[in-house]
Amino acid sequence: MGEILFLAHRIPFLPDRGDKIRSHHMLKALAGIAPVHVGCFADTHGDLAHEPLLAEISASHCLIRRSKSMARAGIEALVSRKPVSLTAFDHPDLHEWVRQTLAAHPVDTIFVFSGQMGQYVPAEFAGRVVVDLCDVDSAKFEAYAASGTLPRRWIDAREAVLLSAEEERLARRADRTLLVSPAEAALFRSRIAGDLGDTVLAVGNGIDAEFFAPQAAAPHPHLAVTAGPHFVFTGQMDYAPNVAAALRMIARLLPRIRQVHAYAQFHVVGRAPVPQLVKHAGQDGVHIWGEVPDVRPFLRSADLVIAPLDIARGIQNKVLEAMAMARPVLLTPEAANGIDAEDGVQFAVADTDDALVSRALALLEDAPGTAAMAAAARRYVTEFQSWPAMLAYLGPIIGRPIAPPEAGRYSDVA
Repeated sequence: MGEILFLAHRIPFLPDRGDKIRSHHMLKALAGIAPVHVGCFADTHGDLAHEPLLAEISASHCLIRRSKSMARAGIEALVSRKPVSLTAFDHPDLHEWVRQTLAAHPVDTIFVFSGQMGQYVPAEFAGRVVVDLCDVDSAKFEAYAASGTLPRRWIDAREAVLLSAEEERLARRADRTLLVSPAEAALFRSRIAGDLGDTVLAVGNGIDAEFFAPQAAAPHPHLAVTAGPHFVFTGQMDYAPNVAAALRMIARLLPRIRQVHAYAQFHVVGRAPVPQLVKHAGQDGVHIWGEVPDVRPFLRSADLVIAPLDIARGIQNKVLEAMAMARPVLLTPEAANGIDAEDGVQFAVADTDDALVSRALALLEDAPGTAAMAAAARRYVTEFQSWPAMLAYLGPIIGRPIAPPEAGRYSDVA
Protein backbone atom coordinates (compact mmCIF):
# COMPACT_ATOMS: atom_id res chain seq x y z
CA MET A 1 0.00 0.00 0.00
CA GLY A 2 1.23 3.47 -0.88
CA GLU A 3 1.08 6.84 0.81
CA ILE A 4 -1.64 9.49 0.88
CA LEU A 5 -1.72 13.11 -0.30
CA PHE A 6 -4.23 15.16 1.72
CA LEU A 7 -5.32 18.54 0.33
CA ALA A 8 -7.40 20.92 2.45
CA HIS A 9 -8.48 24.52 1.97
CA ARG A 10 -7.66 25.30 5.63
CA ILE A 11 -5.08 23.88 8.02
CA PRO A 12 -6.84 21.21 10.09
CA PHE A 13 -5.57 22.75 13.35
CA LEU A 14 -7.00 23.76 15.67
CA PRO A 15 -10.34 21.99 15.17
CA ASP A 16 -12.38 25.00 16.27
CA ARG A 17 -14.86 25.48 13.42
CA GLY A 18 -17.06 23.15 11.39
CA ASP A 19 -14.87 22.50 8.36
CA LYS A 20 -11.64 22.29 10.40
CA ILE A 21 -13.23 19.86 12.85
CA ARG A 22 -14.11 17.47 10.04
CA SER A 23 -10.78 17.82 8.21
CA HIS A 24 -8.89 17.38 11.50
CA HIS A 25 -10.53 14.07 12.27
CA MET A 26 -10.28 12.88 8.66
CA LEU A 27 -6.55 13.63 8.70
CA LYS A 28 -6.02 11.88 12.05
CA ALA A 29 -7.80 8.78 10.78
CA LEU A 30 -5.84 8.74 7.52
CA ALA A 31 -2.53 9.20 9.34
CA GLY A 32 -3.37 6.06 11.31
CA ILE A 33 -3.63 4.14 8.04
CA ALA A 34 -0.61 5.32 6.00
CA PRO A 35 1.96 8.15 5.81
CA VAL A 36 0.16 11.37 4.82
CA HIS A 37 1.56 14.39 2.98
CA VAL A 38 -0.55 17.49 3.65
CA GLY A 39 -1.01 20.58 1.47
CA CYS A 40 -3.21 23.33 2.89
CA PHE A 41 -3.70 27.04 3.51
CA ALA A 42 -3.51 29.32 6.54
CA ASP A 43 -6.02 32.15 6.75
CA THR A 44 -4.45 33.92 9.72
CA HIS A 45 -1.21 34.25 11.65
CA GLY A 46 -2.91 32.15 14.32
CA ASP A 47 -3.22 29.35 11.78
CA LEU A 48 0.50 29.60 11.04
CA ALA A 49 1.25 29.19 14.74
CA HIS A 50 -0.24 25.68 14.57
CA GLU A 51 2.20 24.49 11.89
CA PRO A 52 4.13 22.36 14.45
CA LEU A 53 0.98 20.32 15.03
CA LEU A 54 0.66 19.79 11.28
CA ALA A 55 4.31 18.74 11.06
CA GLU A 56 3.84 16.27 13.89
CA ILE A 57 1.07 14.32 12.14
CA SER A 58 2.26 14.50 8.52
CA ALA A 59 5.09 12.80 6.64
CA SER A 60 5.63 16.13 4.87
CA HIS A 61 3.58 19.27 4.49
CA CYS A 62 3.12 22.54 2.64
CA LEU A 63 1.33 25.35 4.51
CA ILE A 64 0.73 28.53 2.51
CA ARG A 65 -0.52 31.80 3.97
CA ARG A 66 -3.53 32.71 1.84
CA SER A 67 -3.30 36.43 1.16
CA LYS A 68 -5.31 36.80 -2.04
CA SER A 69 -8.16 39.26 -1.47
CA MET A 70 -11.69 38.37 -2.52
CA ALA A 71 -11.63 41.35 -4.91
CA ARG A 72 -8.59 39.93 -6.68
CA ALA A 73 -10.09 36.45 -6.66
CA GLY A 74 -13.26 37.89 -8.21
CA ILE A 75 -11.35 39.58 -11.01
CA GLU A 76 -9.37 36.41 -11.71
CA ALA A 77 -12.60 34.42 -11.72
CA LEU A 78 -14.19 36.72 -14.29
CA VAL A 79 -11.15 36.50 -16.56
CA SER A 80 -10.75 32.73 -16.21
CA ARG A 81 -14.50 31.99 -16.18
CA LYS A 82 -14.05 29.98 -13.00
CA PRO A 83 -15.87 30.10 -9.67
CA VAL A 84 -14.54 32.66 -7.22
CA SER A 85 -14.30 29.83 -4.70
CA LEU A 86 -11.65 28.16 -6.86
CA THR A 87 -9.58 31.21 -7.79
CA ALA A 88 -9.47 32.27 -4.12
CA PHE A 89 -7.59 29.04 -3.34
CA ASP A 90 -5.49 28.81 -6.51
CA HIS A 91 -1.78 29.20 -5.71
CA PRO A 92 1.18 28.29 -7.96
CA ASP A 93 3.38 27.23 -5.03
CA LEU A 94 0.91 24.60 -3.95
CA HIS A 95 0.57 23.28 -7.51
CA GLU A 96 4.35 22.91 -7.63
CA TRP A 97 4.53 21.24 -4.21
CA VAL A 98 1.91 18.71 -5.30
CA ARG A 99 3.93 17.88 -8.43
CA GLN A 100 7.13 17.45 -6.41
CA THR A 101 5.43 15.36 -3.74
CA LEU A 102 3.89 12.98 -6.25
CA ALA A 103 7.26 12.62 -7.98
CA ALA A 104 9.18 11.98 -4.77
CA HIS A 105 6.82 9.71 -2.81
CA PRO A 106 4.83 6.53 -3.55
CA VAL A 107 1.43 8.23 -3.29
CA ASP A 108 -1.39 6.02 -4.49
CA THR A 109 -4.31 8.03 -3.05
CA ILE A 110 -5.18 11.72 -3.14
CA PHE A 111 -7.75 12.77 -0.57
CA VAL A 112 -9.33 16.13 -1.42
CA PHE A 113 -11.06 17.93 1.42
CA SER A 114 -13.50 20.54 0.04
CA GLY A 115 -14.26 21.17 -3.61
CA GLN A 116 -11.92 24.17 -3.86
CA MET A 117 -8.94 21.80 -3.69
CA GLY A 118 -9.93 19.49 -6.55
CA GLN A 119 -8.04 21.78 -8.93
CA TYR A 120 -4.76 20.44 -7.51
CA VAL A 121 -5.30 16.84 -8.67
CA PRO A 122 -3.12 16.40 -11.78
CA ALA A 123 -4.95 15.06 -14.82
CA GLU A 124 -2.28 12.40 -15.26
CA PHE A 125 -2.52 11.03 -11.71
CA ALA A 126 -3.41 7.34 -12.06
CA GLY A 127 -4.09 6.51 -8.42
CA ARG A 128 -7.21 6.66 -6.31
CA VAL A 129 -8.97 10.02 -5.82
CA VAL A 130 -11.38 10.61 -2.94
CA VAL A 131 -13.18 13.97 -2.75
CA ASP A 132 -14.92 15.03 0.46
CA LEU A 133 -17.26 17.81 -0.63
CA CYS A 134 -18.92 17.87 2.81
CA ASP A 135 -22.01 19.54 1.35
CA VAL A 136 -23.31 20.80 -1.99
CA ASP A 137 -21.88 24.31 -2.24
CA SER A 138 -23.60 25.08 -5.54
CA ALA A 139 -27.01 24.55 -3.91
CA LYS A 140 -26.03 26.91 -1.11
CA PHE A 141 -25.19 29.67 -3.61
CA GLU A 142 -28.47 29.03 -5.42
CA ALA A 143 -30.24 29.70 -2.12
CA TYR A 144 -28.21 32.88 -1.62
CA ALA A 145 -29.16 34.06 -5.10
CA ALA A 146 -32.84 33.33 -4.58
CA SER A 147 -33.01 35.43 -1.43
CA GLY A 148 -30.47 38.14 -2.27
CA THR A 149 -30.58 41.51 -3.98
CA LEU A 150 -28.66 42.86 -6.94
CA PRO A 151 -25.76 42.85 -7.66
CA ARG A 152 -25.08 40.12 -5.10
CA ARG A 153 -27.84 37.98 -6.55
CA TRP A 154 -26.08 37.91 -9.92
CA ILE A 155 -22.73 37.08 -8.32
CA ASP A 156 -24.19 34.21 -6.31
CA ALA A 157 -26.14 32.85 -9.29
CA ARG A 158 -22.95 32.81 -11.38
CA GLU A 159 -21.08 31.05 -8.59
CA ALA A 160 -23.83 28.44 -8.31
CA VAL A 161 -23.69 27.58 -12.01
CA LEU A 162 -19.90 27.36 -12.18
CA LEU A 163 -19.59 25.43 -8.93
CA SER A 164 -22.20 22.98 -10.13
CA ALA A 165 -20.07 22.28 -13.20
CA GLU A 166 -16.97 21.82 -11.03
CA GLU A 167 -18.84 19.47 -8.68
CA GLU A 168 -19.89 17.35 -11.66
CA ARG A 169 -16.31 17.29 -12.96
CA LEU A 170 -15.03 16.14 -9.58
CA ALA A 171 -17.74 13.48 -9.27
CA ARG A 172 -16.63 11.98 -12.59
CA ARG A 173 -12.93 12.29 -11.70
CA ALA A 174 -13.18 10.77 -8.22
CA ASP A 175 -13.32 7.13 -7.27
CA ARG A 176 -15.40 8.15 -4.26
CA THR A 177 -17.23 11.39 -3.49
CA LEU A 178 -18.17 11.94 0.15
CA LEU A 179 -21.01 14.06 1.54
CA VAL A 180 -21.84 14.75 5.15
CA SER A 181 -25.29 13.12 5.26
CA PRO A 182 -27.51 10.78 3.24
CA ALA A 183 -29.78 13.73 2.40
CA GLU A 184 -26.85 15.78 1.11
CA ALA A 185 -25.56 12.81 -0.89
CA ALA A 186 -29.01 12.28 -2.43
CA LEU A 187 -29.19 15.96 -3.34
CA PHE A 188 -25.76 15.73 -4.97
CA ARG A 189 -26.76 12.68 -6.99
CA SER A 190 -29.90 14.44 -8.19
CA ARG A 191 -27.83 17.28 -9.64
CA ILE A 192 -25.43 15.10 -11.65
CA ALA A 193 -26.43 13.82 -15.08
CA GLY A 194 -26.15 10.08 -15.51
CA ASP A 195 -25.57 7.23 -13.09
CA LEU A 196 -22.63 7.58 -10.69
CA GLY A 197 -23.07 4.02 -9.45
CA ASP A 198 -21.84 3.44 -5.91
CA THR A 199 -19.25 6.24 -5.95
CA VAL A 200 -21.25 8.78 -3.90
CA LEU A 201 -21.20 8.02 -0.17
CA ALA A 202 -22.38 9.65 3.03
CA VAL A 203 -19.92 9.95 5.90
CA GLY A 204 -21.32 11.92 8.81
CA ASN A 205 -19.68 14.33 11.21
CA GLY A 206 -18.81 13.12 14.66
CA ILE A 207 -18.42 14.72 18.05
CA ASP A 208 -15.79 14.31 20.75
CA ALA A 209 -18.32 13.37 23.41
CA GLU A 210 -15.70 13.37 26.16
CA PHE A 211 -14.69 16.95 25.42
CA PHE A 212 -18.28 18.12 24.87
CA ALA A 213 -19.69 16.71 28.08
CA PRO A 214 -21.70 18.58 30.73
CA GLN A 215 -19.25 17.65 33.46
CA ALA A 216 -16.24 18.80 31.38
CA ALA A 217 -16.91 22.54 31.77
CA ALA A 218 -18.11 24.84 34.53
CA PRO A 219 -21.01 27.23 33.88
CA HIS A 220 -20.01 30.61 32.50
CA PRO A 221 -19.62 32.97 35.48
CA HIS A 222 -21.54 35.85 33.88
CA LEU A 223 -24.48 33.73 32.77
CA ALA A 224 -24.55 31.91 36.09
CA VAL A 225 -25.29 35.09 38.07
CA THR A 226 -27.42 36.96 35.49
CA ALA A 227 -31.19 36.71 35.28
CA GLY A 228 -32.47 34.74 32.29
CA PRO A 229 -33.54 32.58 30.64
CA HIS A 230 -30.38 32.42 28.53
CA PHE A 231 -30.48 31.56 24.81
CA VAL A 232 -27.14 30.69 23.16
CA PHE A 233 -26.16 30.60 19.48
CA THR A 234 -22.65 29.57 18.43
CA GLY A 235 -20.80 29.74 15.13
CA GLN A 236 -18.51 31.65 12.80
CA MET A 237 -20.16 35.04 12.92
CA ASP A 238 -19.05 36.44 9.58
CA TYR A 239 -20.71 33.49 7.81
CA ALA A 240 -23.85 34.77 6.11
CA PRO A 241 -26.32 32.04 7.23
CA ASN A 242 -25.14 32.40 10.85
CA VAL A 243 -25.44 36.19 10.69
CA ALA A 244 -28.97 35.89 9.28
CA ALA A 245 -29.95 33.40 11.99
CA ALA A 246 -28.64 35.63 14.79
CA LEU A 247 -30.38 38.70 13.35
CA ARG A 248 -33.61 36.70 13.08
CA MET A 249 -33.41 35.93 16.78
CA ILE A 250 -32.54 39.52 17.69
CA ALA A 251 -35.19 41.24 15.57
CA ARG A 252 -38.08 38.79 15.36
CA LEU A 253 -37.91 36.15 18.08
CA LEU A 254 -36.30 37.60 21.20
CA PRO A 255 -38.63 40.63 21.52
CA ARG A 256 -41.66 38.32 21.56
CA ILE A 257 -40.03 35.96 24.07
CA ARG A 258 -39.22 38.94 26.32
CA GLN A 259 -42.90 39.83 26.40
CA VAL A 260 -43.29 36.70 28.54
CA HIS A 261 -39.79 36.46 30.04
CA ALA A 262 -38.72 40.06 30.52
CA TYR A 263 -35.11 39.21 31.37
CA ALA A 264 -34.48 36.74 28.53
CA GLN A 265 -30.92 37.05 27.19
CA PHE A 266 -29.49 36.09 23.80
CA HIS A 267 -25.78 35.26 23.59
CA VAL A 268 -24.01 35.17 20.21
CA VAL A 269 -20.76 33.27 20.66
CA GLY A 270 -18.23 33.00 17.84
CA ARG A 271 -15.36 34.68 16.08
CA ALA A 272 -15.48 37.65 13.71
CA PRO A 273 -18.96 39.07 14.39
CA VAL A 274 -19.94 41.48 11.63
CA PRO A 275 -20.88 45.12 12.35
CA GLN A 276 -24.57 44.29 11.80
CA LEU A 277 -24.38 42.13 14.92
CA VAL A 278 -21.96 44.17 16.99
CA LYS A 279 -24.27 47.20 16.91
CA HIS A 280 -26.87 45.22 18.90
CA ALA A 281 -24.46 44.38 21.73
CA GLY A 282 -25.80 45.38 25.12
CA GLN A 283 -29.25 46.26 23.83
CA ASP A 284 -32.49 44.54 24.87
CA GLY A 285 -30.84 41.42 26.23
CA VAL A 286 -28.40 40.87 23.36
CA HIS A 287 -24.77 39.94 24.06
CA ILE A 288 -22.20 39.62 21.25
CA TRP A 289 -19.21 37.78 22.72
CA GLY A 290 -17.04 37.31 19.63
CA GLU A 291 -14.27 34.74 19.74
CA VAL A 292 -13.96 32.93 23.07
CA PRO A 293 -11.38 30.38 24.25
CA ASP A 294 -14.06 27.78 24.97
CA VAL A 295 -17.74 27.64 24.00
CA ARG A 296 -18.57 24.93 26.51
CA PRO A 297 -19.22 27.22 29.50
CA PHE A 298 -21.78 29.11 27.39
CA LEU A 299 -23.47 25.88 26.32
CA ARG A 300 -23.41 24.55 29.88
CA SER A 301 -25.18 27.73 31.05
CA ALA A 302 -27.80 27.86 28.30
CA ASP A 303 -31.44 27.37 29.19
CA LEU A 304 -31.97 26.82 25.48
CA VAL A 305 -29.53 26.54 22.58
CA ILE A 306 -31.18 27.94 19.46
CA ALA A 307 -30.29 27.55 15.77
CA PRO A 308 -32.88 29.45 13.67
CA LEU A 309 -31.09 28.96 10.35
CA ASP A 310 -32.87 29.60 7.06
CA ILE A 311 -29.99 28.25 4.95
CA ALA A 312 -27.90 25.29 6.06
CA ARG A 313 -25.94 22.66 4.18
CA GLY A 314 -24.68 19.46 5.69
CA ILE A 315 -24.69 18.70 9.40
CA GLN A 316 -24.46 21.52 11.92
CA ASN A 317 -21.66 20.79 14.39
CA LYS A 318 -23.02 23.53 16.64
CA VAL A 319 -26.18 21.47 17.12
CA LEU A 320 -24.34 18.22 17.89
CA GLU A 321 -22.02 20.01 20.34
CA ALA A 322 -24.96 21.44 22.26
CA MET A 323 -26.68 18.05 22.31
CA ALA A 324 -23.50 16.41 23.57
CA MET A 325 -23.44 18.99 26.38
CA ALA A 326 -26.92 17.76 27.36
CA ARG A 327 -28.62 21.02 26.49
CA PRO A 328 -32.11 21.38 24.99
CA VAL A 329 -31.83 22.54 21.39
CA LEU A 330 -34.47 24.41 19.38
CA LEU A 331 -33.73 24.50 15.66
CA THR A 332 -35.23 24.88 12.22
CA PRO A 333 -35.64 21.97 9.79
CA GLU A 334 -32.68 23.36 7.82
CA ALA A 335 -30.43 23.17 10.89
CA ALA A 336 -31.69 19.65 11.66
CA ASN A 337 -30.70 18.39 8.21
CA GLY A 338 -28.64 15.20 8.42
CA ILE A 339 -29.22 14.64 12.14
CA ASP A 340 -31.63 11.73 12.46
CA ALA A 341 -32.73 12.55 15.99
CA GLU A 342 -36.45 12.73 16.71
CA ASP A 343 -38.35 15.98 17.11
CA GLY A 344 -39.68 16.25 20.62
CA VAL A 345 -37.37 13.53 21.93
CA GLN A 346 -33.75 14.61 21.41
CA PHE A 347 -34.38 18.14 20.09
CA ALA A 348 -37.22 20.45 19.13
CA VAL A 349 -37.86 21.52 15.52
CA ALA A 350 -39.89 24.54 14.41
CA ASP A 351 -39.99 26.45 11.15
CA THR A 352 -41.79 29.79 11.21
CA ASP A 353 -41.20 32.65 13.64
CA ASP A 354 -44.53 31.92 15.33
CA ALA A 355 -43.64 28.26 15.74
CA LEU A 356 -40.15 29.00 17.07
CA VAL A 357 -41.46 31.45 19.67
CA SER A 358 -44.26 29.10 20.71
CA ARG A 359 -41.88 26.14 21.00
CA ALA A 360 -39.32 28.18 22.96
CA LEU A 361 -41.93 29.29 25.47
CA ALA A 362 -43.27 25.76 25.83
CA LEU A 363 -39.79 24.36 26.47
CA LEU A 364 -39.10 26.99 29.12
CA GLU A 365 -42.38 26.19 30.86
CA ASP A 366 -41.88 22.41 30.86
CA ALA A 367 -38.75 21.97 32.98
CA PRO A 368 -39.06 18.17 33.47
CA GLY A 369 -39.76 17.56 29.77
CA THR A 370 -36.91 19.83 28.69
CA ALA A 371 -34.50 18.07 31.07
CA ALA A 372 -35.53 14.70 29.63
CA MET A 373 -34.95 16.03 26.09
CA ALA A 374 -31.48 17.27 27.06
CA ALA A 375 -30.54 13.90 28.58
CA ALA A 376 -31.84 12.09 25.48
CA ALA A 377 -29.77 14.41 23.29
CA ARG A 378 -26.61 13.46 25.16
CA ARG A 379 -27.38 9.74 24.83
CA TYR A 380 -28.02 10.13 21.09
CA VAL A 381 -24.63 11.77 20.47
CA THR A 382 -22.61 9.33 22.58
CA GLU A 383 -24.27 6.32 20.95
CA PHE A 384 -24.40 7.36 17.32
CA GLN A 385 -22.26 10.42 16.62
CA SER A 386 -18.72 9.67 17.84
CA TRP A 387 -15.86 10.21 15.41
CA PRO A 388 -14.69 6.56 15.55
CA ALA A 389 -18.19 5.50 14.54
CA MET A 390 -18.34 8.04 11.72
CA LEU A 391 -14.95 7.08 10.26
CA ALA A 392 -15.14 3.33 10.81
CA TYR A 393 -15.16 2.61 7.06
CA LEU A 394 -12.61 5.22 5.96
CA GLY A 395 -10.01 2.52 5.26
CA PRO A 396 -12.11 0.74 2.62
CA ILE A 397 -13.13 4.09 1.13
CA ILE A 398 -9.49 4.85 0.32
CA GLY A 399 -8.87 1.33 -0.93
CA ARG A 400 -7.38 -0.23 2.19
CA PRO A 401 -8.82 -3.65 3.07
CA ILE A 402 -9.47 -2.85 6.73
CA ALA A 403 -12.39 -4.56 8.43
CA PRO A 404 -14.63 -1.98 10.11
CA PRO A 405 -15.61 -2.26 13.78
CA GLU A 406 -19.19 -3.14 14.61
CA ALA A 407 -20.12 0.48 15.36
CA GLY A 408 -20.44 2.83 12.43
CA ARG A 409 -22.79 5.00 10.51
CA TYR A 410 -21.30 5.00 7.06
CA SER A 411 -23.94 4.70 4.39
CA ASP A 412 -24.17 4.26 0.66
CA VAL A 413 -26.91 6.47 -0.80
CA ALA A 414 -28.02 4.48 -3.79
